[in-house]
Amino acid sequence: MKRLIPVLREDGVDSDLIMVIRTILAASKELAFRISQGALSDVLGSTLDENIQGETQKKLDVIANQLFKELLQDERDVKAIASEEEDDIVAVNESGKYIVAFDPLDGSSNVDINGQIGTIFTIFNGKDEIPASDWRQFAQTGNEQICAGYVLYGPSTLLVMSTGIATRVYTLDLTHGGFLLTIPELKVPEQTAEFSINMANQHDWLEQTKHYINDLLTCNDKRYNMRWNAAMVGDIHRVLTRGGVFLYPQDIRPGYQQGKLRLLYEAFPMALLMRDAGGSESTGEGSILRQPLLELHQRIPVVMGSESEVVQYQSLASLNACSGVENVGTAMAMTIP
Repeated sequence: MKRLIPVLREDGVDSDLIMVIRTILAASKELAFRISQGALSDVLGSTLDENIQGETQKKLDVIANQLFKELLQDERDVKAIASEEEDDIVAVNESGKYIVAFDPLDGSSNVDINGQIGTIFTIFNGKDEIPASDWRQFAQTGNEQICAGYVLYGPSTLLVMSTGIATRVYTLDLTHGGFLLTIPELKVPEQTAEFSINMANQHDWLEQTKHYINDLLTCNDKRYNMRWNAAMVGDIHRVLTRGGVFLYPQDIRPGYQQGKLRLLYEAFPMALLMRDAGGSESTGEGSILRQPLLELHQRIPVVMGSESEVVQYQSLASLNACSGVENVGTAMAMTIP
């Protein structure tokens, strides 16, 4: 099996970018060890604080965020970093080449039950004309990502990553401490009989979502099964490897009218991985990767998976007109300040 660094070099990845990726993975390996220790390392339970999203922070949220932030702040080629757990971006090095955004611990509600959790990250080229401390460093589209990936902490620790060529899967070798290439090119199966959505929200769904899910459950020749991990990394990993569709759409609840998931930290990197694995991604009306980031913690509806399913869901977009909720296309018509 090939090691990570030789694979990146064969893909023509810049040596400075490789160093930034190595730093991210150094943090993920340390985090994987702490997670494996569970209660033995005092990482379970919640703090008394809330993050910028208004969510109660788990102890491991704070640990993970600090770990990634500290290691990336020591990397000379990093200009700025943005975290789902931070109010603002963190300037690192004015002359740095890259900006890094991350969700340090996706699925943190699963920590105390030993469920699936992970780290999601994305890397862009920095902008020399904008100060490193200005959030507009990240005012780019998903198509401008130069690397995206996630680390899934589970029975084995997996790295799923793309630098724009293919979505590749690496497994952490605990014997030698490095990531080894285990799936050279991950491809989303075209045929699917699984979907992933939080059915508890169905009363508040838009008509588009109601019609689509009802069709899956009642109007198909094949029987569809629902799967839901309450961690995007786990649900997306299942779709990438087994096919299907993942949905976290907008709905009529206050605060969810533009979706729940964050565009920068979750939707952008997962959409790139899905695209480079031959799948499809959408807001429900158009490509996630073509959306501009208009604010640092912007939310967006997410639908991604096997292309046929995403196309079918998107074809129902006109039904949203009867919901009384502003659609995402209207929100995205804004211009970047």
